Amino acid sequence: MKQGPRSGTVTGTPAFNGPTGTPALHRWNAVLWVLCGLLPPAIATADDPTANRAGVLALLAVLSLSYALTALFPGQSLLRPRDHLCVLALGLGGVSYLMGGGAALYVFSQPHFWIYSARPATAIAFSGAAAVLVVAGDLLRAGPDGWVSELTTGNVVAVPLGFAGGVLLGLAYRVLTAESEARAHRLADELHQARQRLAEIEAEALREQGATEERERLSREIHDTLAQGFASIVVLAGAARTALESDPERTAQQLRSIEQTARENFAEARVLVGSAPSSGLTPGPVSLTLRRVLDRFAEDTDIRVNAELGEVSCDQPTRIALLRCLQESLANVRKHAGASTVAVVLARRSYGVELEVTDDGSGFVVEESRGFGLDGMRKRLAELGGELTVTSSIGDGTLVLAVIPDNGQV
Repeated sequence: MKQGPRSGTVTGTPAFNGPTGTPALHRWNAVLWVLCGLLPPAIATADDPTANRAGVLALLAVLSLSYALTALFPGQSLLRPRDHLCVLALGLGGVSYLMGGGAALYVFSQPHFWIYSARPATAIAFSGAAAVLVVAGDLLRAGPDGWVSELTTGNVVAVPLGFAGGVLLGLAYRVLTAESEARAHRLADELHQARQRLAEIEAEALREQGATEERERLSREIHDTLAQGFASIVVLAGAARTALESDPERTAQQLRSIEQTARENFAEARVLVGSAPSSGLTPGPVSLTLRRVLDRFAEDTDIRVNAELGEVSCDQPTRIALLRCLQESLANVRKHAGASTVAVVLARRSYGVELEVTDDGSGFVVEESRGFGLDGMRKRLAELGGELTVTSSIGDGTLVLAVIPDNGQV
C-alpha cells in the first residue's frame, strides 16, 4: 500500500510536524534538562560574584520559555522547532560567555537538537553551531590571557567531546527510531490489509448467505406452487384416463381441472421469474381465496370439506402464508392421508390469525416426518413471527395449526 512521506526518518526530506520519539522520552528529557542543565548554572551564579547573575537568569528563563512553547504547543505557529534550536544555541553561547563553564548545560541540551530536527544533518549542524558558540563564549570571557589554560581544560575540551558523543548517540537514536517506525508502519499496513481481507470475507459470506436464502425461498415457492400443481395434474390425469370410458362427464371435469391447474402453474412461474407483479392472490378477503382452493380440492378429490372461514383482514405476506399453508396441508391430505373429510377453520384471535386444518386420515408420526413441505411451512411462518404446530398419530388423523401474529391489517 502506498504511503505518504513521514517525518523523523533517516532518508528523504519529509516535512517536520512535531518532535520525534515517544512522549515518555520527551518527559525524561525535560526532567533531566531542568534538573541537570538549567538548575546548576542558576545555583552557581549565586556563589560566583564574577558572573552576571541577572543576565544568566534571564537567558535561562528565555531558554525555558522557548522550550515550553515548543513542547507544549507542537505543530502551532507560536514557536517553530527550528526557532527553538536557534534560541537554544544562542542561549548556550550567552550563558557560557556570562558565567563560563557552560559545558554541562550544553551536554544536557544535546537531545533537543535531535528531537526537534527533521533530519540528522540539521541536528548535527545546530549541535555543532551551539558547540562553537559555547567554546567561543568561554574564550571571550577568559580573554587572550586565559586562552592557553582554557584550550587544555574546561569547556574547550568538554564541549567537543560532548558534541562527538551527542552525534554518535543521536545517530544511533535516529536509526533505532527509524527501524521502530518502519516496523510500526509495516504492522499498520498488515493490520489494514487484514481488515480489508476480513471485510471481503464477511462481504462474501453475506453474499453466499443471501444466495443460500434466496435458493431456499425459491425452493419453497416452487414446492408450494409449481410442484403441488404438477402433482395435482399427474393425479387428475391418471383419474381422467381411468374414467375416460366409464364416466365421460367426470373425465371432462377432471380435464377442466387439469387445464385450470396448468394455467395457475403458468401464472406462478411468471411470478417466480419476475415477469408478473405479485403472487396468485386475487383481490378481496383472504377467506374468498381459501374458499376457492377448498372448492377445487373437493371437486378434484371427492373428499368432503367442512369450512368455517371467518372474515379476516390481514396484510399481503400473511395472506400468502395462509394460502401456502392451506395448499400444502391439502396436498399432504391428498397424497398421504387417505382421508374422507377435511375441516378448515380460519379465525382471528386475540394473539393474531389462526388457520386450522384437520383430517380424519391415517395419520403419521410427526417426529419421523422429514418432508420438505412441513419445514417450508415452518420457515415461512417463522419469517412472520408465526408458528406451525402439527399434531398426529397413526390412525387418528392429523391437525395442522398455523398461527400468525398481527402484522398489520389491510
